[in-house]
Amino acid sequence: MLSRRSHQALTTTRSTSTAVSDTPRFLKHNSPHPILTDHTSILSCPQTRLTTLPNGLRIATESNLSHTATVCVWIDTGSRFETDETRGVANFLMNMVFRGTSKRSSSDLDEEFENMGGEYQSYISREQTVYIAKVMAADVPKAIDILSDMLQNSTFEENMIVDLRNDTITRMLEENEDPDSVVSDCLHAAAFQDTPFGRSTDGRPKDAFFVTKKVLQDYLSTHYSTHRTIITASGAVNHEEIVEQVKKTFTKLSTNPITSTQLVKRAPAIFTGSEIRKRDDDMPYAYFGIFFNGASWTDPDSFALLVIQLMLGSLTKSADVDKHKGSQFAQMAGIDELAEHLRAATCHYKDTGLFGVSAIAKPDRLDDLAYAIMQKLSQLCYQVTEEDVIRAQNKLKYEFCKEQPRAEEIGRQLLAYGRRIPLAEMLTRVDLVDVAAVKRVANRFIFDQDIAIASTGPVELLPDYNWLRGRTSMLRS
Repeated sequence: MLSRRSHQALTTTRSTSTAVSDTPRFLKHNSPHPILTDHTSILSCPQTRLTTLPNGLRIATESNLSHTATVCVWIDTGSRFETDETRGVANFLMNMVFRGTSKRSSSDLDEEFENMGGEYQSYISREQTVYIAKVMAADVPKAIDILSDMLQNSTFEENMIVDLRNDTITRMLEENEDPDSVVSDCLHAAAFQDTPFGRSTDGRPKDAFFVTKKVLQDYLSTHYSTHRTIITASGAVNHEEIVEQVKKTFTKLSTNPITSTQLVKRAPAIFTGSEIRKRDDDMPYAYFGIFFNGASWTDPDSFALLVIQLMLGSLTKSADVDKHKGSQFAQMAGIDELAEHLRAATCHYKDTGLFGVSAIAKPDRLDDLAYAIMQKLSQLCYQVTEEDVIRAQNKLKYEFCKEQPRAEEIGRQLLAYGRRIPLAEMLTRVDLVDVAAVKRVANRFIFDQDIAIASTGPVELLPDYNWLRGRTSMLRS
């Protein structure tokens, strides 16, 4: 935990006269310099209480004055940990647990949450699976009981497997028509080809036919273990009561000692510069992404990449105000009408990451847009302004402050970092990213580095891989 002294970068007092930049880009009321000087609320965030049971199951809670509560079950597993024989099983299992248990049918699960006025959901990524229940304070014990029932007593009845198989195949076929999903999956397939990390979280339609009750049970016992499970709760919760409730209900989870770290070492994510292009001239717009090998969760430069991402910003053409954003990149793309949509993105994983830009554009704008993207990316290596860095820092701090109280963020941090990072520390790490750090990190991840490209639609005029790769080091202005 950082002391107040280590947080001094956040509490420096600025006078009104110095809060306004000398450059005409900033007006009086949109100075990049923060005007808040009292950060007592940041330093007095709710305490995160963490208990580890003898079987390795972790329970983390944060209490506040809310009248509602969120309970999450985080599993340190995802599509990355599937084998060639079990492709798509992680996602199939996540949906299957909602199809009924030995105590409750699928309709019973829905009805109980509706009667509580609550809601439940789940989602999966390449490395994490999470189940979420949001209820009133008085219904927290019941929510925990339902979640434990779903994850320990699912029956995996054959008729339910067949129904979900049909639903899964239908959904996959629909997603194959979604250009954004196509680009995302192709991007990972290109960047991490021939590794489990390059697989889609959904698997392939044909994989659904190989999912059986035994396959689901084997995956559950292998990966849904106590050492890889974290139960988090925030809101109107009591830590001691949550711990006792979990002890009573989560009694059947596997105690398989294998960890995700061991599995990652067996099959590391290896970045390969390459391109996947799916041309379809019948589509009105081209969708593409240009990405570099990025930083892992624990990489010292991960915060700098997040700042760079927000320096680049985003653009949606239909939102007229976007062309007047602080990001020069977004301004240029908007005023010159280079793109319908433009977004810088950063993804962190256990041992790797992705950093780059995705875009949607008319076919006749692809060449100019590609040039602008590569010019702006390479420009970060040698030309960065303090105002742009400060503006991005402010945006990132806002995002951290917004996400910090959520139970989802507690679990995500515990899986990613192995600890709950105090908000004051997060903001201080952002403050440490200065102009020199941005240039250094840009040179590390961008300058003369391989790229992964994925595109679909009318992409004939999108420059080829060699042209784009060459622009990672050749553009100087």
